[in-house]
This record gives sequence, C-alpha cells and structure tokens, in this order.
Amino acid sequence: MIEIKAELVGSVWKIKTQPGAQVGEEEELLILESMKMEIPVTAPRAGTVKEIRVKEQDVVKEGQVLVVLE
Repeated sequence: MIEIKAELVGSVWKIKTQPGAQVGEEEELLILESMKMEIPVTAPRAGTVKEIRVKEQDVVKEGQVLVVLE
C-alpha cells in the first residue's frame, strides 16, 4: 500500500480518478492549486486506487495523505 502525500500547501482543484480505478505509473490522480499554479499529483507506480482522502476545494497541508494506492 502506498500513501500519496501533498508536497505543498494548496487546495484540491480537480480529482481525476476514483476508488477502484486502475492507474498507471505517472498517471494524474488529482490537481492541486497553489499560488495560481496547477500542480499535478501523479501515481508513483501502477496500482489500484484504494481511497481518496480529500474532496475538491479542500485545503491540504504539506505531508497530508491525498490518495492511497494498492
């Protein structure tokens, strides 16, 4: 199991996957917005999305778990 964490403080602009989805390595899972920039959050390896721990418009902290992959 891999926890994908936020690398910066920002807000969740768009979620591009859902629980149960098969994703490939480097596939975009969601997009964060910080200081008017869009920052894609990608899968570090192929797997299945187990859970998404944020919603669109949530404000996230650095190190906060966003997505869990199996």
